[in-house]
Amino acid sequence: MVTTNPAPSARERELLELAYEYALTHGLAELSLRPLAAAIGSSPRVLLFLFGSKDGLIRALLARARTDELALLQQLRYDDKPGLDVVARELWTWLAAPERRSLMNLWVEAYGRSLVSPDGPWGDYARSTVDDWLELLQTSQPDGHTAKARARRTAVLALLRGALLDLLATGDLDRTTKAVRQALSD
Repeated sequence: MVTTNPAPSARERELLELAYEYALTHGLAELSLRPLAAAIGSSPRVLLFLFGSKDGLIRALLARARTDELALLQQLRYDDKPGLDVVARELWTWLAAPERRSLMNLWVEAYGRSLVSPDGPWGDYARSTVDDWLELLQTSQPDGHTAKARARRTAVLALLRGALLDLLATGDLDRTTKAVRQALSD
């Protein structure tokens, strides 16, 4: 017999959104339930009841962050295969937008924690985001199934993520954008 989780209540969805906004500002690594609960108008007990544990809440927050990422991926799917460089430039524009800095900071934190604590609530976060982005990049390549195409999209993903880390560390949008554009035009 297969059991399914019941749909989240309106209160659970509301608290998840509030906790997500909190996490975008404060991060997840040092998340403490008391300050979080106070900031979102709840209590640690309610959060534990709704999410099962602190790890359950972190998993829910990571899933919520991934929802934003997957929404972008859906928007960037093309039927006409415009080419890897075109999609990569659009991805960079989305990743580098100032209004996404907090989401990108959260992504870096979760990605890093996933590598260091693969058995914790961060689980397979890093691997799943790599798979998601490589899948999108593959849809932009007419010859997406060849070894050469796989290598090229892996290089493009490495470029985008490296430039993103540099941007988040320095705030230098102009320099990182020029580097991405130059690398994509070669």
